[in-house]
Amino acid sequence: MELGAIIAAFAAVFVAELPDKTMVATIVLSSRFQRPLPVWVGAFSALATQMAIAVAAGRLLGLLPDRIVSAATAALFATGAVLLWRSAGAAPDDAGSAAPTVSAAPWWRISLTVYGIVFLAEWGDLTQLTTAGLAADRDALSVFLGAVAAMAAVAGIGVIAGRTLLRVLPEHLLRRVAAGVFAALAIVAAVGAIRG
Repeated sequence: MELGAIIAAFAAVFVAELPDKTMVATIVLSSRFQRPLPVWVGAFSALATQMAIAVAAGRLLGLLPDRIVSAATAALFATGAVLLWRSAGAAPDDAGSAAPTVSAAPWWRISLTVYGIVFLAEWGDLTQLTTAGLAADRDALSVFLGAVAAMAAVAGIGVIAGRTLLRVLPEHLLRRVAAGVFAALAIVAAVGAIRG
């Protein structure tokens, strides 16, 4: 293992992932499910899987069909936007309640849902390409460890940010805002799919 490769991968991936759609998705999903550990496990697992794919595939990632990935991502975010908007209308007004409602879904279902959303959203992402590029000329295990550590940190920040938002905004309003964010991400992905 190479410490320099671990540090380089961590720094590059962490900085690239912070303002990314996956970070936003993790924040939104954390605020939606209100169960931080299952959300973090799902997001981290998806991100770690993507980093393993990036390291293993290396330069082959550039051959993925961008239009299909972008179209699938757009559909996923559009579906998420609709579901979040509808759930906000069904959610009780929590303005008078002391604590927001916690999802009754089992932890494994939350983790699998988050895994699917984050896994699809991360395809062809800058961090995946960065990791593949680093793995092309550095120790693959070191790059993987650095990238996965960065993704674990970013997923943790997203979960904490989602829980913090619930203390400031009512749950139904946060769901409406999240629906808007997901709709915007769907539009961006759809435009990417159309432009190819």
